[in-house]
Amino acid sequence: RQLNTRKTTMAEPIKICCIGAGYVGGPTCSIMAYKGKEKVQVTVVDINAERIAAWNSNELPIYEPGLEEIVFECRGKNLFFSTDVAAGIEGADLVFVSVNTPTKEYGVGKGSAADVKYIELCARKIAEVSKKNKIVIEKSTVPSGTAATLKSILTANNSSGVTFQILSNPEFLAEGTAVKDLLDPDRVLIGGDDTPEGQAAIQALSTVYEFWVPKEKIVTTNTWSSELSKLAANAFLAQRVSSINAMSAICEATGADVKELAKAIGMDSRIGPKFLNASVGFGGSCFQKDILNLVYLATSLNLHEVAEYWRGVITINNYQERRFSNRIVKCLFNTISGKKICILGFAFKKDTGDTRESPAIYVVSHLLDEGASVCIYDPKVKESQIRQDLKALSRDNPSRVDKLVEVSSDPYKAMEGSHGIAVMTEWNQFKDYDYSKVYNTMPKPAYIFDGRSILDHAKLKNIGFKVEVIGKTV
Repeated sequence: RQLNTRKTTMAEPIKICCIGAGYVGGPTCSIMAYKGKEKVQVTVVDINAERIAAWNSNELPIYEPGLEEIVFECRGKNLFFSTDVAAGIEGADLVFVSVNTPTKEYGVGKGSAADVKYIELCARKIAEVSKKNKIVIEKSTVPSGTAATLKSILTANNSSGVTFQILSNPEFLAEGTAVKDLLDPDRVLIGGDDTPEGQAAIQALSTVYEFWVPKEKIVTTNTWSSELSKLAANAFLAQRVSSINAMSAICEATGADVKELAKAIGMDSRIGPKFLNASVGFGGSCFQKDILNLVYLATSLNLHEVAEYWRGVITINNYQERRFSNRIVKCLFNTISGKKICILGFAFKKDTGDTRESPAIYVVSHLLDEGASVCIYDPKVKESQIRQDLKALSRDNPSRVDKLVEVSSDPYKAMEGSHGIAVMTEWNQFKDYDYSKVYNTMPKPAYIFDGRSILDHAKLKNIGFKVEVIGKTV
């Protein structure tokens, strides 16, 4: 018999394009390339040439523990970063849309609704350049109903007979642990249409995740449920933070210790211990934005009591930030004009350089209102970002930032000669500084305001510091 000598060819890799090279798109696609290996070809595209250049350099545009090693291993093999958006879309089977959806600052829904103009621009670009059928996946945090909007735009602008399936695949990442969250997720949520085509699209995306995620962790729903689940998850987490922060105010007024309180209630299996660390407040790109989005959705559905309930979570967060800055002013004899205040940490949490909605922005702004001279140190946040954030909140007088704010690359220089030190981010290194050395440089009484409850308060008191802590009286 004649032997079959036909060569076996490997299957074509699944071609994935992600529009948006930010905090979600970059890490998510890097993990897909890392775990998918030769079975996937991933291209991350963005119109921001500077950002793409950074992804292609030795200094990535974002900091996440473990991310650098993964990008360096995959980049140029099955992971690519490009400004050629059209080419990336055209060659892809699956297109992730991972662009910014900020809270609207104008028009209908100002101050609460999500601005989806970048989502719309992506949809129009996908329709314009697509020459074959595609699965389009919402990766950005979007208002419920955005999948229908995407489908409407893609259908209306499709001139080449191409068909599109729209999926919702929200991210559930915590900055600082994004790589860990992606490698070992609690769940992967995929929402799609309950049609044969919709279910086939869900399966196509599931196949990518199944390269490393167990099938039982992949949850499928309709698109409305998937979109709303993302908003609800962040609202519930933020609610816990505001709940424990509300209790911290009661603890300070009564002599209770909020850490002891959190331990006691966290041992209740119905409650659990997570997200019960009292602090100066929550930050990040999602919590406030998603709650405001939920408030807008409830209001538009005429569910005003529901809207007010969720708005209360933000009210408590704002109150906690203001309460902390007021405490600094009060302790320093109700006047901080001309006094140096050191801010340790500007990122909204440790192990990230992200400052979006960081409590530090608002606390520093309050201190500037009082005329303080502020010196800021953060191990990962660049000076340009700090100044940009503070000027954005000082629109009436941005020049005051240049006049009153100093950014130091040396924590000891930042603390030297200050009247008070405020810990705003829970960076581990802040625990290990030589505070005796710092104390000797400070006017007396010397204050430390621990907004994250991470320092050794007894040791600081023995040195001579006046110590003020969230959630207890020292």
